Amino acid sequence: MSSERALEEAEVPLLENSKTKNIEEDELDQTLSQRVRIESKKLWHIVGPAIFSRLASYSMFVVSQAFAGHIGDLELAAMAISSSVIVGFDFGLLLGMASALETLCGQAFGAKRYYMLGIYLQRSFIVLFLCCILTLPIYLFATPILKLVGQPDDISELSGIVSICFIPLHFSFAFQFPLQRFLQSQLKNNVIALVNIGTLVVHIFLSWLFVVKLDLGLVGAVITLNFSWWLIVIGLFTYTICGGCPLTWSGFSLEAFSGLWEFVKLSASSGVMLCLENWYYRILIVMTGNLENAEIAVDALSICMNINGWELMIPLAFFAGTGVRVANELGAGRGKAAKFATVVSVTQSIVIGLFFWVLIMLFHNQIALVWTISEPVLEAVHRLSILLAFTVLLNSVQPILSGVAVGSGWQSYVAYINLGCYYLLGVPLGFIMGWAFKLGVMGIWAGMIFGGTAIQTLILIIITIRCDWEKEAEKASMRVEKWSNNRHTTS
Repeated sequence: MSSERALEEAEVPLLENSKTKNIEEDELDQTLSQRVRIESKKLWHIVGPAIFSRLASYSMFVVSQAFAGHIGDLELAAMAISSSVIVGFDFGLLLGMASALETLCGQAFGAKRYYMLGIYLQRSFIVLFLCCILTLPIYLFATPILKLVGQPDDISELSGIVSICFIPLHFSFAFQFPLQRFLQSQLKNNVIALVNIGTLVVHIFLSWLFVVKLDLGLVGAVITLNFSWWLIVIGLFTYTICGGCPLTWSGFSLEAFSGLWEFVKLSASSGVMLCLENWYYRILIVMTGNLENAEIAVDALSICMNINGWELMIPLAFFAGTGVRVANELGAGRGKAAKFATVVSVTQSIVIGLFFWVLIMLFHNQIALVWTISEPVLEAVHRLSILLAFTVLLNSVQPILSGVAVGSGWQSYVAYINLGCYYLLGVPLGFIMGWAFKLGVMGIWAGMIFGGTAIQTLILIIITIRCDWEKEAEKASMRVEKWSNNRHTTS
């Protein structure tokens, strides 16, 4: 690293402070409707493509489960358990760890410290790949693990075979998640969307070819999913290193190996925060597997979770958009703008959530036909529809507030909140309502929604309302300086 580059980057905050003041003065002359329109345009520049990319990537799982469901009820249950519990456990942890990049890259991009984004990306590759190696036994020993937590033997055996076949997918997470957040923080969501949509088209064709035409059954569905997710990695990585990010990618660097411990700590806190949320509903499926007539209950719940997961891609897009907007504004030293971005994002997400709440209440049975034509399963889905609708409504608020936490760097703090609300309150209440009150899957789900998710959402609302945004902007500036200074001392 040359001294000229270091001097140039040291001068950036001084120049940006004067620009920030001018921008804030200009905003005083704008009406509320003008500010909402401008902020909405910035937000949807991220959210719009993010919705398409997340829907496309999630739809690959939905397509594979749909093909499995039309093979048989046991195959659908095995695919649901392996993808929701085994892959879901791993998915939540790695997705959370990659979210450290949303804080670091977002704030560095807002502060115009572009060079650091490429270093952060490489550090994330290293940390997540090592984590994949450590969590590999979960896939290798899926069958005994599932039997240990009370799953039926036939579902556990078949789920174990599927989980081993999912190992290539497991390692794709270590590269895809950091690449998405690296590009997302630079507002390059259109690229992510195009790659995901293109891959979805390929995935649908290959699923038909392997499962229907070549009659490879459940294994064919899993192989197709592995290939499709690695195709996304190849597409995003090719764009990054072949000139798509000239400011933020300057090639591989040994600097990626410096400051790894600090990066591991932030990644770990991000991972714990988000994986506690992600694992919550995986536990719901595991608990349901211990009920009587578990196959029907798991099938119905997995269909509801797929519908919920499909719609959840919209709030998760707002999660991404809010995280980027808050991080960018805090990195630029504009606390009031970060607060305004939060208000606009939460309001728009709630309106969309209300729309889908009504839609699910009216058409849940028709949507369920995508996965099954089994009458007992469809009837079970009908009984669960009210809980599904309320879950969707809560999801229109909670992920957006988590996005604020990621953009602000509150991951460690929120992790404790998630632990208390979800696992010390929600899971025990779900267990009591499911077994003690003999309400079955409805009791389990209701207890976990109103005992965990609702309380956690309320706490996040209070924290966000009471936040001192100017102080958060100062913290963001100190964080960017700290990480940049670490790089200069190792150069």
